[in-house]
Amino acid sequence: MHPTITREELAQAIADGGVTVVEALPPMHFADAHLPGAVNLPHDRVRELAPALLPDRNARIVVYCANTPCQNSGIATRELIAMGYSDVREYAEGKQDWVEAGLPVEAGAHAAAA
Repeated sequence: MHPTITREELAQAIADGGVTVVEALPPMHFADAHLPGAVNLPHDRVRELAPALLPDRNARIVVYCANTPCQNSGIATRELIAMGYSDVREYAEGKQDWVEAGLPVEAGAHAAAA
């Protein structure tokens, strides 16, 4: 089992800065809406893209996907931990929970993975 984070903890971490938020969904879903400041790292491209998108393996990272049934964030979190990232948590409730709580999202592919 890997570490998790609650919506409240994540909202505070984003407000405080110092956290890298990662969406583990395909680019089209990221472009539609993503958590503030998030970067797009699809779960099936973690090994390929993480070294460039997340160069600091000691950075505080939170990974999310669509919702609790979606497994992408768990897959990406486990992969990052296996790659040696030391402070990775999963926001398992994901984008659906965030939006339903009335919290802000951003749109566009400006931070999406190539």
